[in-house]
Amino acid sequence: MRFDKIFPIDRLKPFISHFVISEKDQESVYKVFPSTSLVIGFQYGGSLKTGRTGTETNLATAGISGLADQVKLFANSANIGTILVYFTELGLAHFSTCPAHELFNLSVSLDELFNRQDVRDIEEKLAAALTDQQRIALIEQFLLGQLKDVQRDKLVLEAVKLIQESKGAIRIRQLNQELMISQSPFEKRFRKVVGTTPKKFASIVRFNTVLSQINGPKSLMDLCFENNFFDQAHFSKDFKLYTGESPETFKRFP
Repeated sequence: MRFDKIFPIDRLKPFISHFVISEKDQESVYKVFPSTSLVIGFQYGGSLKTGRTGTETNLATAGISGLADQVKLFANSANIGTILVYFTELGLAHFSTCPAHELFNLSVSLDELFNRQDVRDIEEKLAAALTDQQRIALIEQFLLGQLKDVQRDKLVLEAVKLIQESKGAIRIRQLNQELMISQSPFEKRFRKVVGTTPKKFASIVRFNTVLSQINGPKSLMDLCFENNFFDQAHFSKDFKLYTGESPETFKRFP
């Protein structure tokens, strides 16, 4: 099994956080928890399904997954090879005019966002490539070909920064006050670029903060209140939605 993280060339760094090369020899079923990145997946070997047993959906060889507010199940075939492209929080808008929120909780074929022939060409080239370096270079070339001259939304960028600095604990009213903007028009801008509302994005950031601490020395009660949950019941409900397990079970069996 491989899971190698690679950083993009400088030209792509404002828009692409990193690549991951993932390879597995054996069939497996695994969970993917909510994160703050939209992700493109290019499979150069094997196949992938999503969903629970009996209701699985075959995924395209090249596809994109939007932000999500619930755990997702994936099943891979034997000898699968995938390159994952993790966008920065505002990255997708520089490659596609598709509003990011239209991908929320979805995994769709990449040709729904990009020219079908361009997608087919990169799939064929990846299938013929022999090394990681060749595959990454091909994907970077593809992304550079899709890159658009779009002005970055500085207000949304600042909002993302404030949410991340607070580890997702900032209240939306406080966020609007600091940015000096009313909630309704700002929320539409944020959803279009980032992929969900500021409140939901903050919830995902907060979840990942908790996840990074769940097997540490702090008690669940401490994690609950340190991360601004109203009470432990609310904490447990959100945690189970995002992981499929209670925090007690997850902490006991990491």
